[in-house]
Amino acid sequence: MQQHLDSLALRVSTLWTTHPRQIMAGVGVALSVLGGGAFAVANLGPDASQLPLREVLENVNSNRTLLNNSSTPMVLFRADVTRSSDTAESLLNRLGLSDEEAASFLRNAPLARQQLLGRAGRWVSIEGDPNRRLTRLTARWSNDKSEQFTRWVIERHPEGFTQRVETAPMNVSTRMASGVIQSSLFAATDDANIPDSVANQLAHIFSGDIDFHRALRKGDRFSVIYESLEADGETLRAGRVLSAEFVNNGKTHQAIWFKEPQATEGGYFSPEGVSLRRAYLASPLTFSRMTSGFKMRFHPILQTWRAHLGVDYAAANGTAVHSVGQGVVDFAGAQGGFGNVVFVKHANGHTTVYAHLSRILVKRGQSVAQGQTLGEVGATGWATGPHLHFEFRVNGQHQDPLTMARQSVATEISVSSRDVFKRHVASTKLELTAAASVQQSRAE
Repeated sequence: MQQHLDSLALRVSTLWTTHPRQIMAGVGVALSVLGGGAFAVANLGPDASQLPLREVLENVNSNRTLLNNSSTPMVLFRADVTRSSDTAESLLNRLGLSDEEAASFLRNAPLARQQLLGRAGRWVSIEGDPNRRLTRLTARWSNDKSEQFTRWVIERHPEGFTQRVETAPMNVSTRMASGVIQSSLFAATDDANIPDSVANQLAHIFSGDIDFHRALRKGDRFSVIYESLEADGETLRAGRVLSAEFVNNGKTHQAIWFKEPQATEGGYFSPEGVSLRRAYLASPLTFSRMTSGFKMRFHPILQTWRAHLGVDYAAANGTAVHSVGQGVVDFAGAQGGFGNVVFVKHANGHTTVYAHLSRILVKRGQSVAQGQTLGEVGATGWATGPHLHFEFRVNGQHQDPLTMARQSVATEISVSSRDVFKRHVASTKLELTAAASVQQSRAE
């Protein structure tokens, strides 16, 4: 027997030495067949969907679940912004509360009457109990140009409501946005969820280079980086525009806020360091349209052809009229066909005239800054409807106001601040590129 086994082993060894590949192939085939057989056997079992179902019931200890735990009562959290039509009841109802005691407290609280009820735009958050009663109210607001905000807190206690007033600094973050002009700047900024105060700043910043009354084109686009002023994580208002780009009729205009170390205040500059604040604004109205230019025209009242020595802008009654440059009020009152009119004297023998006003808000001898409100649009004097008649005179001679605005000089960044400004421009351009991509991604 042993001799037979030894002979068999010798033959296997010889086969392995002479035909190793054939032997390995045979082993592989055998294993695959065996695996397939195993797979086939496994599939012979019953379908899982045909197996019987069993229902298992167990008792669960629920004495510590949230809803049944008396130590953690349900609390209602809501927040909203006040409206000009708000009463104490309507404000609380909109916040999900029905609490006459709290409404009575708000009606009689001086701060509520001064800052909340009938005032739009105040951020209010509340906490309420399961019975829809107020447990805590927090209101936040800030005054324009202030870096602080006011926090008014009302809390319910067993003995009644208590209140406290706190002040704290606002947090400043930056936001980026962009838009495309379809009809007007305000319509485009509304579509991009940009605050109106930012839209007004954009118009003011580029007013020396872009005539927003007649130069806007469909398809013009803009990008803007601006401050967001926040209190307790909620945005209270928009702050200053930090940089902006406006592409008007294919021409790109850029503005960058910069304050030189030795300067008392900052301003907007082009990337080349030239101030965007020219001596004169392009227009005394933020938004309007020019109806009559500096040329001969048929006078609608005198019914004769005569030279029109200024520019007329159509605007609604009560629209704010701004001084196009720094100066001193030389006259403020009624004067013949001008009706209510303001004359402002500037440097170099320059005088600007603002006529047909419904209201005058300055006095003779008063110093005025560029952009300061002088009065409001009206239809006084020889006027067929609400509009502003605007003139520009140089040593008593009438000049085209639009030409004078374009030719007015601008200052430049000082040599000592050039390097700092260049580094600031480099980072700002990257931010404006990112802001422009917001509009592109939204469109896609």
